[in-house]
Amino acid sequence: MSDLVPADTTEDVRTRGAGVSRQVAVLPVGSFEQHGPYLPLATDTLVACAVAREIAGAYPVHLLPPVTISCSHEHAAWPGTVSISSVTLHAVVRDIAASLRQSGVDALVVVNGHGGNYVLGNVVQESSARGERMALFPAPEDWEAARERAGVIASLLTDMHAGEIETSILLHAHPEMLRPGYETSDFVADDRRHLLTLGMSGYTDSGVIGRPSLGSAEKGKELLASLADSFGAYFSLLTSDA
Repeated sequence: MSDLVPADTTEDVRTRGAGVSRQVAVLPVGSFEQHGPYLPLATDTLVACAVAREIAGAYPVHLLPPVTISCSHEHAAWPGTVSISSVTLHAVVRDIAASLRQSGVDALVVVNGHGGNYVLGNVVQESSARGERMALFPAPEDWEAARERAGVIASLLTDMHAGEIETSILLHAHPEMLRPGYETSDFVADDRRHLLTLGMSGYTDSGVIGRPSLGSAEKGKELLASLADSFGAYFSLLTSDA
């Protein structure tokens, strides 16, 4: 689990920054919420960190440690789930961005591993309107491209929580974290129009919505590789002089 925390020294950051026109920091944001009986509460954090590490292996970015608790209110019916308010998460990300700018890192990419962190879109939108350089990654289009490249069968609608994508990424990046049971836990609930009102418990007893039985380590590897390729457009945008 030591790969969740970057091992850089301040000199590593200084050296990397000297070789680029503009420094870009990457902040993984996960969650601490139920992911059925076979994936850990920290799944979204593990996924966000896996994506961020893949990015850091391909681009000269300043990798930050993850935000591990976020907005998981829709999972409150399950033991172990912990949330903070959207106002708090908004403030945390803004404070991190402001602190980075003080040390000469003026661009921030938020790598979001939890779909319920809706407020992150607002943070990025508001920051960009103020002239600050910030982006939210991956976009749905990036996930769709990754899904197609990796041969993920379930659609993004069906693969909502603890399904094929998350299971595949953990099978590749952290296979030791999975418990038995994902092979027989498929559950589909594509019509979730009242999710914000009812929470996840209105749609699933197990906490799973998706088809984890289709997951594989090979798919997880390809998902991450595709996302790293997609990140190139974000890096170019944030480091351009425009």
